[in-house]
Amino acid sequence: MVKEYNISTNGRSVINSGITDDYRQAIAELIWNGFDAGATTVKIEYDEANNLGALRHIVISDNGKGINKETLNLTFGAFLDSQKKKTFQRTSEVRGRKGKGRFSFRAISPSATWTTRYIDKNNQLKQYSITINTSDLSKYTVTDDEAVDSSTFSTGTEVYFDNIEKLLSTNFSETPFIDFICQQFAWFLCLNEAKQCTIEINGEAIDYKSIIDTQEDTSRTINDTHFDIKYIRWNRRISDKFYFYMMNSNLHENFKVLTRFNNNNINFFHSIYITSSYFNNFEFEEHPSARYDGITNQSDVTYRKLMTEMHSFLSQKEKEFVTEIAAVKLINDYEASGILPHFGTNTYDQLRKKDLTDTIKVIYSAQPKIFKGLQNVQKKTLVAFLNLLLDSDERDKILFIIDGIVQLSPDERTSMAETLKSTSIRNINKTVNMMHNRLESVEYLKLLVYDLIKFTTERDHIQKIMEKCFWLFGEQYHLVAADVKFEKALVNYLYILDGKKENDSSMVDSQKVRRPDIFMCRKHNVPDGNSSNLLEENIIIELKRPNVPIGIEQYRQIEDYMNLILDEPKFQSQLRTWKFFVVSTSIKKEITSKYEAFASKNKRFLVYAVNNFEIYAMTWDDIFKLFELNHSYILEKLDFTVDAIEEEVKSVKHSVAESNTITQKILRLNL
Repeated sequence: MVKEYNISTNGRSVINSGITDDYRQAIAELIWNGFDAGATTVKIEYDEANNLGALRHIVISDNGKGINKETLNLTFGAFLDSQKKKTFQRTSEVRGRKGKGRFSFRAISPSATWTTRYIDKNNQLKQYSITINTSDLSKYTVTDDEAVDSSTFSTGTEVYFDNIEKLLSTNFSETPFIDFICQQFAWFLCLNEAKQCTIEINGEAIDYKSIIDTQEDTSRTINDTHFDIKYIRWNRRISDKFYFYMMNSNLHENFKVLTRFNNNNINFFHSIYITSSYFNNFEFEEHPSARYDGITNQSDVTYRKLMTEMHSFLSQKEKEFVTEIAAVKLINDYEASGILPHFGTNTYDQLRKKDLTDTIKVIYSAQPKIFKGLQNVQKKTLVAFLNLLLDSDERDKILFIIDGIVQLSPDERTSMAETLKSTSIRNINKTVNMMHNRLESVEYLKLLVYDLIKFTTERDHIQKIMEKCFWLFGEQYHLVAADVKFEKALVNYLYILDGKKENDSSMVDSQKVRRPDIFMCRKHNVPDGNSSNLLEENIIIELKRPNVPIGIEQYRQIEDYMNLILDEPKFQSQLRTWKFFVVSTSIKKEITSKYEAFASKNKRFLVYAVNNFEIYAMTWDDIFKLFELNHSYILEKLDFTVDAIEEEVKSVKHSVAESNTITQKILRLNL
């Protein structure tokens, strides 16, 4: 006799409740139902209807305890509810707790029939069937149960599917499906290895060990208590989180504890299984306190020491993985996708390449998230930025192959702000420390030019700071001179570029005593837009006191510097370009009106241009905003904060002494 029952949905639609449409996930849900019922073997069997791979039927069977008919209304009869959740503890024994798994069959066929055998209250083996159709998921039918011969049958459940239209035999026989099942169940099968739990597909057990990348068996003895430890690193993400699984002497899971690497961004997929008689009388408690009844909990000193050692052990494994595998893969991927810049085959270029790749590996090992979530353009920008920093440290003097760099110490690995001692190659940790200091210097400089504007002078404060902070105008420039006579600046210019000193000059005495605040230059290889030549780019900066706006007088001053260069015979080459900047807190309209005249050149802040000479007028806000925009990706990734500086700003005293103090703070920073 068949009876029909209604499913209690509490007004929620079964279809709209998140039931999977993926047949693979549906199969996994049904396998979990078998293991939740205490099964040690779950079988997937399918039969082909023809040579084209069409399926006649699919059967998923298990040797669990079956579905007790007396509690059927608590299982099949209650949607988004499950009897299993009432017995759930801090273990992996029960996975299904939402009562939705039984409806996942709709991804496979239009109907499913469960034939289940269970032991009733009279200790008799009974069998009956349950059927659900997709045409009406709010109802299910149940047959009468009947006694079966326990010498022939055992408890368990078979789920039968027919009228299969969407799937073929290849959906179950090919590698992607096998890999998916391994990914879902490998950690569980490993956990229950002593029970010989298996999943079979048409009589062949899946090899869950195929997704194990590394396995290490070790042990620890703590306070005379022995612990056997199995560490596994999976070669792909598993369906469970990353846990320490604690097992007693009967190899039964007592409880599990999350590792500290569940939020890692480096694909460090791992599980650790710890077995000991210590867990025979152990009770995991949400709020543990000392016990005196022979039961142990997390407050026990042995347990605390065990977890300390295990976290240390796993931290070491994570570091090995990052350094030896993840970082190497990152470099290989960057090279294959063209993220790394092009290097020549000569010894020096290969040295530069090694320097850059070593640097990327070190910074990735210390903080992998810096390289996560970036588009290709951002990746190229980040790598180019690192390469630029490395090249700026007079690397043209490096003539010999560098054997390697000194390994980071534990403290240096945990702090991106510390400096790594190295042989000849600067480690990126020092660069990151420098970036942090540069952020601080920018915030202090804002304080001087905005809050302490009445007490900040051009010569005593701004100019001294910019001698160290010339990088605000471009990482590619070397500092040539700061607040020196212009003639000496030109001499230094020739020395830097050509490696020789020139003492003669055609400048008259009145011109020689003109003093540019900052003079930076470099033989910077800039493509010439009109030919295949490379241009040499130079920059001169005039800094004004913050309370002096840029007007005609200030503009004429920087224009005079330009004319000095124009009149100097040594600087007449068309392959040299010159950029002159005048900077202050504000700009008068008579100067900003010049922006429009040169707008066609598409160069922001440009107020004059002739031949290879250009003059730019900028505010400090422009300078600070450019720094923020140019470095936003790395400042954000490194989680830099200016909270402490902002707090200092609130309490600052407005005085010359305070301007002096802040200036000294910046000068002491390693920039």
